[in-house]
Amino acid sequence: MGIRNSAKAIIIENCRLLAIKKRDKEGDYYILPGGGQEHGENLHEAVRRECIEEINANVEVGNLLFIREYIGKNHEHHEFDGEMHQIEYMFLCKIKPGSSVGNGTIPDEGQIDVEWLELTDLLEYRLYPQTMREYLIGYSKGKAIPVYLGDVN
Repeated sequence: MGIRNSAKAIIIENCRLLAIKKRDKEGDYYILPGGGQEHGENLHEAVRRECIEEINANVEVGNLLFIREYIGKNHEHHEFDGEMHQIEYMFLCKIKPGSSVGNGTIPDEGQIDVEWLELTDLLEYRLYPQTMREYLIGYSKGKAIPVYLGDVN
């Protein structure tokens, strides 16, 4: 299996982060909207397409905020995604006027809902990648943050 590129949207409005809600045996968890880059599309096109599919929103893609590697064999979910090696490019995005946010036309597998999470409460949520939570809080306070997060979950 090769390395997969993924484009994700970091959408912050009114000190809240937009996230996709999912559930597993441990309870609710959250991920950023976005997904795999398709052959022939650039990363901006990928994140725009994924946002329509998952959160029913047209987005304006801004600056790259984070890059994360996920090498499945190195993390707690290795039993079902140990072969995965993914690089995620996380872009700041804004929802374009006229979009109504909710489950999109092709929701992510296991997607329950779309929710706004208070930035000040991010550490209380199981939001992946978990390392990103502290950096997003710091970013919202104007602190310097790294772009490359490493192989984290």
